[in-house]
Amino acid sequence: MRTLQDDRPGAPDPLCQIVTPVGMLGYGFSDAHFEYGLELARKKDAPTAIILDSGSTDSGPSKLAFGSMTCPRASYVRDLRKLVRSVQDYRMPLLISSAGGDGSDSHVEELLDIIKEILDSPDTVRSTSLKVIAIYSEPSRDVVVEKFESGKVSGCGPCVPQLTLQDIQATSTIVGQIGPEPFVQAMAAHPDFDILIAGRAYDPSPYVAFCAFHAFRQSYRPVLDLNPYILGGFTHMGKIMECGGLCATPKSGSSMATIYPDGTFDVRPLAPGSRCTPISVAAHALYEKSRPDHLHGPGGYIDLSRATYLGLADDISVRVHGANFYTSKRDGHPYTIKLEGAKLTGYRTIFMGSFGDPILVSQLDSFLASVKAYVKKQHIHSKGTWSLGFHIYGRGVASEKTAPGEVFVVGEASAETQTLATSIASTARIACVHGPYDGQKATSGNFGMGIGGKMEIEMGSCAEFSLYHLIDLDEGQEEAIEIKREGDRTWDQNGTQNGSAMKKLIRWEMLSLGKGPRIDRADIGSPPKVDVNEAGMCLNPTISPTAEVKPTVVIRGPCTLRDIAKVIRSKNAGPFEITLDVMFEDEATYERIKQLGILTPKRIAELYGLAVEDIVWCGFFDPALAFKVTIPRRRDGKNVPSGGPMESDVHGSQKYFPLASLQIDAW
Repeated sequence: MRTLQDDRPGAPDPLCQIVTPVGMLGYGFSDAHFEYGLELARKKDAPTAIILDSGSTDSGPSKLAFGSMTCPRASYVRDLRKLVRSVQDYRMPLLISSAGGDGSDSHVEELLDIIKEILDSPDTVRSTSLKVIAIYSEPSRDVVVEKFESGKVSGCGPCVPQLTLQDIQATSTIVGQIGPEPFVQAMAAHPDFDILIAGRAYDPSPYVAFCAFHAFRQSYRPVLDLNPYILGGFTHMGKIMECGGLCATPKSGSSMATIYPDGTFDVRPLAPGSRCTPISVAAHALYEKSRPDHLHGPGGYIDLSRATYLGLADDISVRVHGANFYTSKRDGHPYTIKLEGAKLTGYRTIFMGSFGDPILVSQLDSFLASVKAYVKKQHIHSKGTWSLGFHIYGRGVASEKTAPGEVFVVGEASAETQTLATSIASTARIACVHGPYDGQKATSGNFGMGIGGKMEIEMGSCAEFSLYHLIDLDEGQEEAIEIKREGDRTWDQNGTQNGSAMKKLIRWEMLSLGKGPRIDRADIGSPPKVDVNEAGMCLNPTISPTAEVKPTVVIRGPCTLRDIAKVIRSKNAGPFEITLDVMFEDEATYERIKQLGILTPKRIAELYGLAVEDIVWCGFFDPALAFKVTIPRRRDGKNVPSGGPMESDVHGSQKYFPLASLQIDAW
């Protein structure tokens, strides 16, 4: 593999550095790996920040609908205690986005409360006061309704249903996935800030913002003023770093990036034994994205078709260069941000147990249909809508020459009230226990039940994504307004009380938390000058791409795709889509698969019971030696969001089996 020395003659000084301890605040991280990254950062005279994300729709709609957080509060206390101590010890700023998982205003406040508790605690090693910026990204419902009625709201992707006014009104919390502009504004107003906690944000936003903040020499300018290759590099780096060390092999929790003035960046993991390779970094563009070459976000998208990846001499780091950011304004479209929200859809009760009689298991579908018919008959006079479904596990484990094995079933009832849902579930369980079937010999009961001492388990309220839509912004509306608060009163930067501040989509304020003296920020000098208006390609010459040399996998005779591939996985690409990635070990295998022509939209449609036109994106991605396809998330033939009634895989990570089992006859 071709390598390049880090200290090559004439190499530019870094613009800045970023250390990410983990891809999600609250998940926990290695102190040793994190501190190793901070010590590495100290060796270079460049501004350094600790940045990590806290948000995702992966776990479903409940956070937005019911105000819960992704992790228990104690998990955030644990992680923030270590992060606050690092801010004090290393004198580096900390940026956290999408507070609490959903990025609601209340969860920004929750993290601020935790930081205050940490600073005020007698157990805190050092008593200091810190300057903390809070950014809020919940838009006014009136603003959303106004945009909707003006035709300025559209679905985020082809699988998202059309929005209705009733959806907006039923949505308890609405957040906007903001871009980097508010971060840069707030940092430029207070360059000596210590911590920044933001509401819902596009995952790369704080990463892009810290780079732009120093590219603009700690002042504010619109981020889209940056040269498209510089902004493309910043955004590509943020896309990779927001997942921690997931771009490494084996994957690492922590990672570090060094960013140069022309948008080139180096990325490396911090876990011992883990390394980035050109292919592993290129492959990260596949992860949970609808397509790998064009990655959309606020204000436009990055084009990775000309990006290059070069392994460095340390055999741990990879240098990345060449992404281009295309602004939506270039094509005559407005700046957009994504709105997210969820609504209550009813209540759920479940029951669970197993069928073991081979006579019943052989006719399970018809038996469960009779259970549904019995429940319907028993509730013919019940008021309110309801539904009943079954999650079936273990079917098909027996061979053709043996009796079917035990099958585990979870019955799920959904209804307008908890009482009705429980009645439906109880009646269905009784029918499962005592219902007749052809050839029955075991007459005492059909259903093994009582796990955990429970017959029915009330699951409580059920939510569904109601907003996953793009909103067109007016000129300058992607920016924020500074506010100051006292009790229930709010002033904007013009001194207007409860006025324009409440009409803005995005607001921020500066707070002083803690009781001790201010920490002395490290003197790390000024970042190099960046020509943000340089036209054309990046300021430095393009680095040539390299490919890793791997031995060809030799397999003779018929096989499955699982036998050939290095990685086969599925994952949410937002709540309404499932994306599947297949990566190969070497170029020869990859090219052979392409030549065979077995991975086509038509074949994928057959495997997943779709029409070809339903496929969102399908194709090969040469930089990662990979194939990718994105399909609608469906249940019972209908497009559905993740996390609603009858959900069994909210993460979307178990949808790859049909693709993995694809037969390859001519190898």
